Amino acid sequence: MTSNRILLGKIGAAHGIKGEVRITSYTEDPLAIAGYDPLETDKPGLSISIAKARVAKTIVIATLKGVTDRNQAEKLNGVSLYVTRDRLEEPDEDEFYHTDLIGLSVRLVDGSELGTITAVTNFGADDLLDVRLSGARRSVFLPFTKAVVPEVKLAEGYVTAIPPEGWLEETPRDPEDVDPDDAR
Repeated sequence: MTSNRILLGKIGAAHGIKGEVRITSYTEDPLAIAGYDPLETDKPGLSISIAKARVAKTIVIATLKGVTDRNQAEKLNGVSLYVTRDRLEEPDEDEFYHTDLIGLSVRLVDGSELGTITAVTNFGADDLLDVRLSGARRSVFLPFTKAVVPEVKLAEGYVTAIPPEGWLEETPRDPEDVDPDDAR
């Protein structure tokens, strides 16, 4: 499932009094976001151009064209930054944009459906696929590694998964997923 717009980052709080903003960049190299000019936003009619940028710990501190004071910068807090897909390079083999994975079906080796990918997250190690289980109201994380997800078929709309042994049994149940008749 592909989208025409790709989320590259999100503007956070103002930084200082001269109109700089903090940007959480979702690009592999955080400063690469500054190379896309202009950036579309989730506010109709607003596009953003980054004049200068530097990395500070885990965020980008940026000067935006036309933003000269803290008040202007504060109004941009929470604005998402996008580019159209045609402005990005095609990913290498075995590399994927998160947006391409979201919505794909997750199938087991026998072809049965496990669920649907609803998000791709990373808590510091490897990417994890957030999989909404079929027929249940719960999601589970599945490591997005070659050993666990050996096959990605974007055109066909699915990935093949080999969950680690005991993985589903170790996943705690969502209290909303319990049938009230079973709780007695």
